[in-house]
Amino acid sequence: MFNRIHHTAIICSDYKRSKQFYTEKLGLQIIRETYQSERGTYKLDLSLNGEYVIELFGFSDAPERPNYPEACGLRHLAFEVECFERTIDELLAKGIELEKARTDPTTGKRFTFFTDPDGLPIEIYEK
Repeated sequence: MFNRIHHTAIICSDYKRSKQFYTEKLGLQIIRETYQSERGTYKLDLSLNGEYVIELFGFSDAPERPNYPEACGLRHLAFEVECFERTIDELLAKGIELEKARTDPTTGKRFTFFTDPDGLPIEIYEK
């Protein structure tokens, strides 16, 4: 029935700050940026390795996340990485704080979490 996940939509409270985080710190590429006059906000389409992955919306009046990390609904965004250690080093060099790395008991793969500017949990998961 489905081919793949098309994209993930993220609502942020400070569009400029989140745009900088996702493009400059995480390295996602901008596909297009549009101003949505009916909502009074911007929408940023982002890609990873040429594949459309995230719609970033800026809403300054959006409600805060109910709690962390176990709110009902989308739990976190996860990125697969080729080299776990190199990715950690790159994120730390960009000033991103990471949780202590853990190992998935089912797969034996390492993973860790950090947050975006609005506290959305983001996971890096070893390939």
